[in-house]
Amino acid sequence: MITSTPSTKRRISQPCSTIGTSSAWALLFVSAIAIRGSAQDMPLTQVLLDDEPWQLVSKGHSFTEGPAVDKNGDVFFTDVQQSKIFQIDAETGDVQLFAENTAKTNGLMFGADGRLYGCRNGDKQIVAYKPDGSHDVVVADVQSNDLVVTSRGAIYFTDPSNNRVWHVSPRGKKRVVAEGFRPNGVILWANEGTLVVTDSNEPHLWTFRVEPNGSLKFRERYYQPLMLPSGKERPGSDGMTVDKHGRLYVATHAGLQMFDPTGRMGGVIAKPQQAFLSNAVFGGPKFDTLYATCQDKVFRRKTKSAGAPYIPRMSAK
Repeated sequence: MITSTPSTKRRISQPCSTIGTSSAWALLFVSAIAIRGSAQDMPLTQVLLDDEPWQLVSKGHSFTEGPAVDKNGDVFFTDVQQSKIFQIDAETGDVQLFAENTAKTNGLMFGADGRLYGCRNGDKQIVAYKPDGSHDVVVADVQSNDLVVTSRGAIYFTDPSNNRVWHVSPRGKKRVVAEGFRPNGVILWANEGTLVVTDSNEPHLWTFRVEPNGSLKFRERYYQPLMLPSGKERPGSDGMTVDKHGRLYVATHAGLQMFDPTGRMGGVIAKPQQAFLSNAVFGGPKFDTLYATCQDKVFRRKTKSAGAPYIPRMSAK
């Protein structure tokens, strides 16, 4: 385990939506001062159990990615190169094939309708997988890497090839909502008010305020600085997950870096093996088991904390 000293820097989560820009940032400054006086450290000792190291769950894959958790705590992950999706049983830990011929599906995320949404690189589609492994096409003719599904059935997905973040409405209308950087992983805070996006080339993450119409505002450098291991010039930040206390965990070259809700570094969880760490998610019956996709294998470890599984409430509107 690698640990780091928490930064003294504090940041506020999101601007106020009911006032002008200058006034909003003035309030941010005041709020940041208040947080300095009230926030408490959230080190890795509050998360990790000394007698619960990484344990191997599945091996023999080409490249594992996109771990997603359903309402039961079962974890699904994809082997991108082999075009397969696997399911890890929350109770037994057994691994079984869920779907094959998945057109190199990468990012995965469950929606409120219980379907597993996936970014299919091979045929340029975003689809929703049904319990039997079949799928419906949600949006076609898109370049996608990772995605998140909102409680209203909308989708945000990253398009690193074209340096864009897209929004897809519940009716399937797509539009660009952010651009000008190389987006990779994407996740929503539990209240859906903030979207977080990784950029593997930058020593920080990007945050955006989510507007009622799905657009994004107030792009800000947040969760910084990301640690760089010796010999690396970029963090390689990829997938993310969050826990019930608002901590954010991001997969990087240095390991699984953890930040508290104010954006302060809390520490780095060592990678389960010296290979590329692509993503992580909390799963298991109590959502207190951290799963990590690391190149050709998948690992897990019990924690003191528990995840905030993104199984949103569906809205008819």
